[in-house]
Order: sequence, then C-alpha cells, then structure tokens
Amino acid sequence: MRMTALYVRNLFVRSSGEKMILKNVSLELYSGERVLLLGPNGSGKSSLIQTIMGNPKYEVVSGEIYLNSERITDLPTEDRVSRGLGVIFQMSPVIRGISLRDLLVKVSKRSGVSLEDVRAVADELNATHLLDRSLNQGFSGGEMKKAELLLLFAQNPKIALIDEIDSGVDVDSLNSVGKVFQRLFSDENRTLLIVTHTGHIARYVGVNTAYVMINGRIVCKGDPKRILETIFKEGFNKCLECVGVGDEAR
Repeated sequence: MRMTALYVRNLFVRSSGEKMILKNVSLELYSGERVLLLGPNGSGKSSLIQTIMGNPKYEVVSGEIYLNSERITDLPTEDRVSRGLGVIFQMSPVIRGISLRDLLVKVSKRSGVSLEDVRAVADELNATHLLDRSLNQGFSGGEMKKAELLLLFAQNPKIALIDEIDSGVDVDSLNSVGKVFQRLFSDENRTLLIVTHTGHIARYVGVNTAYVMINGRIVCKGDPKRILETIFKEGFNKCLECVGVGDEAR
C-alpha cells in the first residue's frame, strides 16, 4: 500500500491581502514519488511552494496541507522543516556576512550528513570556489542554484520541493546539477516535487506523475512524458483540454 507523503487539498491562497493566487488546488505525492509541477511563468507554481513551506506572506483562505498524514496548514516554517520538508527556492536570498561553508556546516551537523559528502558534492558541482563567499552575494543564476542544491543535500530532507532548478542554468551546469540530483534522490523513500516551466530537469530524474497549473489552478494531471510532449508541441494552453484531472484535483 502506498503511503501519502504530502497532500494539498482544496487550497485557496492569497498573497499580502491581494487577489486570490491559488484557487482550489489539490495534489497528492506518495512516499518515494517524483512529481513534476509544470506551468507558464506567473501561473502560481512558486506561490504553491511558498505556501507549503509556510511563508506568512501567503494566506491560506481555505483548504488543508498534510505532511505524512499530519495537518501542517498552520505550522511555522521551522516546524515543517523539522518534520522533513526541504526546499530550493526560485529566487534565492542574499545573506551577507554568512559564508556558504558556515551554513553548510550548521545544516549538515543538524541533519547528520557528513561534511566529507558535502565537499564531494561541492566538487561534483564545481562549486568549491563559492564556499567561503557570503551566501549568494554576487553569485550568477547558475551559482545560486548550485548553492541551493548543496544546502538541500546537507539538509537531507524526506520531501524536497524544487523550484525552477533548471531556470537560468547553462547546459554544462545543468549536467552537473542533474548528476547530483540523481545522487541526492537515489533513495527510493525520498519524495520530490519539481516545479519547472521547461521540463529539462526531468531528463535526470525519473518522474512518475505530472501536474499542470495555469492561472492558479491545476488543470491537468497525467503521464509526464505525454504531458511534456504536448507542451513542447502545442503549448500550455493545450493542457486546458486535459480530461485526466478528477474533481479531487481541481
């Protein structure tokens, strides 16, 4: 029997008192599953990630979020992280005065990941030159993604939310990021939600299911290969015709 790792049910969300940005969103990830969340820019994908992580700027008007069958809708971010949630954000924060190395030491000590393994991943990502610089200060887009991936590796989450890891990354960097992805998610019990509008990262991680979000709504769910082929050939609007989404996912 498959165990549900993350369940979002009938979620309505608005940001900073503005208009509704997520509208009746539902999705379910099983333990060990790899899921794509696709959609054009501005469709609400990053807002969903922020809401799942508990960013207070995103107000849950109605709906529920469950992590391993525990309701976490009202929990602060640190409690969600302590329960196994990890994230790579699309827009990484710049933290002056704190080096990437210092942060990696603290995170890996808490999670039990060896610093030797973290250094090996830094080498694999060609990111050792970033370790003694302030986090993300002066980093290129690709360097920010590498730093975020290093931090995620050090955190060793049970459920990882990956927001646009393949956006703004050149081909060579994407190859190295993809290899670390394969290493990081070789554990069959680790669950992964990959947010992307290009789908390029899917070449490196076998995915089970894909959802498509447009204008703050889930409009399609189904086989990731078929959905990606449709998007590449006919664009996201073709997904509005999808009949693979049941009432529970609308």
